Amino acid sequence: MKPSGSAVIALCNPKSPTNVGAVLRACACFGHDQLVYTGTRFELADYYQTATRNAGDKVNRRRVNNIAAIKEPHQQLVAVEFAVGATALPEFEHPEHAIYVFGPEDGSVDQATLDACDHVVFIPTLTSLNLGATVNVVLYDRIAKQPPMDKDDTDQLIKTSRDVNNRLKVRN
Repeated sequence: MKPSGSAVIALCNPKSPTNVGAVLRACACFGHDQLVYTGTRFELADYYQTATRNAGDKVNRRRVNNIAAIKEPHQQLVAVEFAVGATALPEFEHPEHAIYVFGPEDGSVDQATLDACDHVVFIPTLTSLNLGATVNVVLYDRIAKQPPMDKDDTDQLIKTSRDVNNRLKVRN
């Protein structure tokens, strides 16, 4: 199953290898193969990243100087940030083609980038999630809001997604 539309993940100067690994795995798990980043810390974090199942090999990574400048006419920029006036993620309708912008673990999306965004959303939690968890929640929300799959497609997705040690079947 390939998700409809496209999603590019854009990270603002991420620093944590664990989070970079989790982001790469989220991209691979949810079927999105484009990741862009700003700043100088990504290369070190990417080198030490902890993604499993070769997720890093499935995701194209590219450094950019300005996230807003890479936006193409068919895409919308969506910042995920605790910003006054943001839309709660459960109420948000994802654009067909999005660039999701995430701030660093030790900061926020800069104001100029936030101002360039078409949408700003937040995850209604009592405190901030870490970067890897945030990307997973947003990509899950995107796929959860798509039309439901039929049973045959669901079963096929399960068979191709699970690892070799899982052969479980629901018995009614």
